[in-house]
Amino acid sequence: MTEHDTAGKSVSVNERKICVAIVAANVSAHASGEAILPLQFFRWLRRRGVNAYLVAHSRTRAELEATFPSDRDRIFFVPDTWLHRTLNRIGVWLPDRIAMVTTGWLVLVSTEAAQRRIIRQLVRERAVNLVHQPVPVSPRMPSTFYGLGVPVVIGPMNGGMTYPPGFKYLESKLERYLMAFGRWGAGFLNWLLPGKRKAVLLLVANQRSRQALPPGVCGNVKELVENGVDLDLWGRAERRIPERKEQMRLAYIGRLIPWKGVDMLLEAIASVVNQIPVRLDIIGLGHEREKLEALVQKLNLRENVVFHGYVEQKRSRDLLAHCDALVLPSVYECGGAVVLEAMAMSMPVIATRWGGPADYLDSATGILLEPRDRKAMIEQITDAIKQLNCNPERFKEMGAVARTKVEQCFSWNSKIEQLIPLYESCLVNGKASGKR
Repeated sequence: MTEHDTAGKSVSVNERKICVAIVAANVSAHASGEAILPLQFFRWLRRRGVNAYLVAHSRTRAELEATFPSDRDRIFFVPDTWLHRTLNRIGVWLPDRIAMVTTGWLVLVSTEAAQRRIIRQLVRERAVNLVHQPVPVSPRMPSTFYGLGVPVVIGPMNGGMTYPPGFKYLESKLERYLMAFGRWGAGFLNWLLPGKRKAVLLLVANQRSRQALPPGVCGNVKELVENGVDLDLWGRAERRIPERKEQMRLAYIGRLIPWKGVDMLLEAIASVVNQIPVRLDIIGLGHEREKLEALVQKLNLRENVVFHGYVEQKRSRDLLAHCDALVLPSVYECGGAVVLEAMAMSMPVIATRWGGPADYLDSATGILLEPRDRKAMIEQITDAIKQLNCNPERFKEMGAVARTKVEQCFSWNSKIEQLIPLYESCLVNGKASGKR
């Protein structure tokens, strides 16, 4: 038996019985990284007509209320406290990975404590019967969401990353020791805060993340891709690439931090620019920008590289629509949503065979770089640019295959199609195990 939602799509009666609270500390389409994931879960569940609520931090209240004007009564906010602000200020001065497991974790625990109170209220007053915590995506990060009277789903988690052997120099000794201590302590913290032990379902993006889960967690583990693509956004821009161009145009989208490898990309462009006219659009912010701008000056690439800084997703999409390929030479990339977004625009991708991009790309959809060492990476990027220049038809074919692959495997619509039955099974299993 089926009903229909407001968009006229078929919705199962069981699906109508789902009443889920999506809970996350950071929810935003403007912030980088994983913050967009809970926003998209809420958006696409509501499109399906699922009875969903969102519990977030008030720092993004204005954005979320503007994004979901008809669902404002479904969004609940944790207030921004002096503790959050102080810890966030301290975290700015720490390396990203260290901040995540120190000040970031303290902010998270404080936020989750307030969110637990809101969830209990939603369970009592709004008949919420399921809680879903999509972020943090780290498999080792403990969760405080347990004992809420309803089943809890956590994930999809994506982690277990290390640097390739040839790039260990990017990790400082302090960072290495602190991360090793954090991994060692993850088991104890997950025993102390047993959210991942008491969850009814853990979602992981891949086998690497499954293996990174701490011992003793919930045994019901399923795979679901972490990132997804909004085809309404990334499928709309028409590629405006003429048959013959005076200049090849490449794009990099992401944070400007050491492990993203933008310096290697600049070195590669410098090695071919006298034979192949190339322009590189760099979209993103980060503390490496000044160093990269200095490198552009040193390599005499002032006429070939444009730093755009942060731009909104639609503007980023429109910039990408003018490019021939996306290049992401990152050596520490758990996800890589920008790879999927470029693929959705029928664009070939040059990326590292390490972490997330290797989960999405293959030889039919792009070029994967082997992260042996810095010199080898620069040579491979150089060779990929030459291939792109010599055989544009091959890359058009790659782009077409990439688009089809995204539609079939990585769109948010297909992701929610996989998620709904998992939710339904959680309601059955959660009730049977007394977690309701």
